[in-house]
Amino acid sequence: MTAASGIEDAIQMLEGRWKLVILFHLFGEKKLRFSELERSIPAISQKMLIQQLRQLEQDGIVARIVHAQVPPKVEYHLTEWGQSLCPALDELLTWAEKRPTPKRQRRPERA
Repeated sequence: MTAASGIEDAIQMLEGRWKLVILFHLFGEKKLRFSELERSIPAISQKMLIQQLRQLEQDGIVARIVHAQVPPKVEYHLTEWGQSLCPALDELLTWAEKRPTPKRQRRPERA
């Protein structure tokens, strides 16, 4: 496997508008109920949150715990492997903070 295809596989697991946001809410070995995640990310629809959590679960990044009670209680947390992603994402944030100020485009002069 080449580095390019390896990074493509890694990015595919994390692609999606909300996956990284979900991960940041779960870092620090937190266990959050679905409703807590939903409140933490008000801009996400319930359908999208479910979809993104399912994909993260299928990829082994997030684990889902269903407690047998009425009403059902479902909690999500990062797997050990998912938690190991935290330092890499911290580095990504550090990298993004160091972005040079973009050059402003000159506006065309009016006649």
